[in-house]
Amino acid sequence: MPGIKVAHIITKLELGGAQNNTIYTVTHLDKNKFEPSLICGSGGILDEKVKVLFPSVIFSHYLKRAINPKDDLLALIELVKILKKLRPDIVHTHSSKAGILGRLAAKIARVKFIVHTYHGFGFNPEQNFFLRNFFVLLEKLVGKITDRIIFVSRANWQTAEKYLIGDKETYRLIRSGIELEKFSSARKKLPIPEIKKQLGVAENEPVILTIGPFKPQKNLRDFVEVAYQVRKDFSPITFLVVGDGAIRPEIEKEIARRNATGYIRLLGWRPDIERILAISDIFVLTSLWEGLPRSLLEAMASGLAPVVYSVDGCRDVIRSGENGFLIEVKNTSEMTKKILELLRDKNLYQRIAAMAQKSVTEEFSIDLMVRQQEKLYRELLENKTV
Repeated sequence: MPGIKVAHIITKLELGGAQNNTIYTVTHLDKNKFEPSLICGSGGILDEKVKVLFPSVIFSHYLKRAINPKDDLLALIELVKILKKLRPDIVHTHSSKAGILGRLAAKIARVKFIVHTYHGFGFNPEQNFFLRNFFVLLEKLVGKITDRIIFVSRANWQTAEKYLIGDKETYRLIRSGIELEKFSSARKKLPIPEIKKQLGVAENEPVILTIGPFKPQKNLRDFVEVAYQVRKDFSPITFLVVGDGAIRPEIEKEIARRNATGYIRLLGWRPDIERILAISDIFVLTSLWEGLPRSLLEAMASGLAPVVYSVDGCRDVIRSGENGFLIEVKNTSEMTKKILELLRDKNLYQRIAAMAQKSVTEEFSIDLMVRQQEKLYRELLENKTV
């Protein structure tokens, strides 16, 4: 009996939760029951990795993040041709641009079922009124042709409800998963003193960490500001930033302006993120919006105490004062205060860190995520209510 054909479409294979989880899904679906395919735009940092893990990946010439009417039309035409050739039973889209164009292409190509996962939205509070509402309108239009809408956080679910995106009967919650064992056991298995030495961090020096691409959403200027304020009252201390991106020169300039190059380190993207987490103490996230940040889950599973802005998916997993601290967006003084409290009060730190680690339960397992998607696919084809 032939397997269920599922075509995943994502805009670009950057280093991020949506991209890593999509790659994990297509490489871990039960090969006895499913025939996965992956379609994406080219030029992502994970392109070479996916060519090794999933050699049949199809790269679109025109699928790009930036809005460009000509390229977007060509991408739509290209996606329709690819889907007509693949003839999948299900198209599963991820990310904003691929979510719009991929679902339209699937409808034109007469694919049986269309699924979309929101790892966050293409509209956000920082956009102007007209652009934000244009993106909301697009999501509402394609929501009407979507058979199942998956959310990684309840906050995103509530946002979709608020804007009447899709039919509520199609909504499903499937968490963005992580490799739980890999992160929860890292501190016990890894040589912490040796890793700190390699990074030039003193053995007893606290480490504050953030992770993410260098783009406006991640709001790294606030991280630099918080680091500067904390360092004035607590030293020695090291701040690490894992990630990279287009606005790196701006962040470097801001660090230099603060004379903070000695204690804020930009590590770039790291393939050994579990090692960096294992030597860190507090995880900070200054994002202006999120879906469900995978980096936060990995940090919590690793036993770090989280101090994060109170946005979207962060509110799904953090109970402020119990397993971390939620801070009002852009309130750098309050974030500084909470970090200093954790640094100075060992009992508070240990309690928060322990509760954070306990909070990342099997619900956030990446393998459970795949099994839940498999169940959804099967039941769609069996015409059952998922």
